[in-house]
Amino acid sequence: MKTYGHFIDGQDVPASGGQAFESLAPMTGEALGLAARGTAEDVSDAVDSARRGFLHWSGLPPAERERILLKCADHVEASYDRLLNLLIDESGSTIIKAKYEVLYTASVLRAAAGEVRRLYADTLPNEKPHRLSMVLREPLGVVLAISPFNAPLVLLAKMVVFPLGAGNAVIAKPSEETPLIAVEFARVLHEAGLPAGVFNVITGFGAEVGEPLARHPGVDGIALTGSTATGIRIAKIAAETMRRVQLELGGKNPLLVLNDMDVTRAAEIAAVGAFTHAGQICMSSARILVEQPLGRAFAEALAKKAASLHLGDLRDEKTAYGPLINQRAVEKVKSHVQAALAGGGELLTGGQVQRGLVFQPTVIYNPPRSGPLWCEETFGPVASVTEVDSFDEMIAIANESDYGLSAGVLTNDLVRGLTAARRIRAGSVHVGAHSFQSDPMAPIGGYGMSGVGRSGGKYSVEHFTELKWVSLELGETPRPF
Repeated sequence: MKTYGHFIDGQDVPASGGQAFESLAPMTGEALGLAARGTAEDVSDAVDSARRGFLHWSGLPPAERERILLKCADHVEASYDRLLNLLIDESGSTIIKAKYEVLYTASVLRAAAGEVRRLYADTLPNEKPHRLSMVLREPLGVVLAISPFNAPLVLLAKMVVFPLGAGNAVIAKPSEETPLIAVEFARVLHEAGLPAGVFNVITGFGAEVGEPLARHPGVDGIALTGSTATGIRIAKIAAETMRRVQLELGGKNPLLVLNDMDVTRAAEIAAVGAFTHAGQICMSSARILVEQPLGRAFAEALAKKAASLHLGDLRDEKTAYGPLINQRAVEKVKSHVQAALAGGGELLTGGQVQRGLVFQPTVIYNPPRSGPLWCEETFGPVASVTEVDSFDEMIAIANESDYGLSAGVLTNDLVRGLTAARRIRAGSVHVGAHSFQSDPMAPIGGYGMSGVGRSGGKYSVEHFTELKWVSLELGETPRPF
């Protein structure tokens, strides 16, 4: 079995304690490799390396950082098969999703390269004619990126490469469910010419390496994509030292289907929003609100579509979904479904484990609006459909959540679509589409319990820079008090 070390200072490094843990393929249960199980000593080594890397990287001319990031993008594409196959096996991605992740990661790198030359600041008008005031924008230092299992390549890339573009160094702590793809990604970037120490990866468990990294005085900022519970924990740790955080957390995202929509077309779009990657997407369309009188017809059309989705080999392009990440995830989804049915929801399709860690695509009509399926992030292939009497009520119910990550609005009426977009409290609203979309330059993040800050494009770059006011006295003698 192949052994993966941490990636520190440009090379594979075994865990200081000599321990490792298996990374398992969720579709087959096969052990894919051994990942280093990090310790506090490994954390110190990675931070020391990153501090050195930051001094070198931040001192390079912007054109040189841009050139290296563009080479990294090219090398990601050249490493397509290597990344694709590990991504399919380790995260349980279908080949369609995995292809998207690899190619989109290259796009993210190119977007970050484009931001390198746009680190703009200001000169300030001043009441004193003998003073010149300038605002400088400088990199923060060392950024910790804590990445999730569900899109373990592209979400890690977003948290890494935009801070790199700003001149920071980054240490990644990937999910213990998907450690190998993070190490492989770091190798690819290093092979392309990213200097040693600029991007380090430590694998292991939260209490053993994640929390020590978050508390380390050599870390200047933290980016996390993960659960709200984890985000709250990280925010509390960061607050102790006033550390900068960017948190993209959970969602319970509404998809509004207005009554001018074709039911079949709406069901096709909603199925993509609800069941892609078995619903393990923080922006998935989990709460579908349908304007009367379309409720029953839409729910039945969605159930028919869900039942028709193909389960097969993950490398077969006809396969529409795969497994949940582990048994704990399966039990959570089962409990949410059972609670919804016990509360009066109507099961239209699915509701059972299909095999292994694969849960059937599930549609529940009119579930209770007080249970976990409505209020908590299920992170599985379960869509709840609720018929609503009016447009205004749809908006009110859409906002009936502690989360505010994303939303979708399906309508042919541009005025009502944009009105909904203005009134829904979410970090992104997509009119004419389901609730998860992507663009490397767009600000991704949420309201309320869905997080703090935004990732993507200039928004990530600006978040992980500091502003410094510099004034220059031009020769006049200061007056005494």
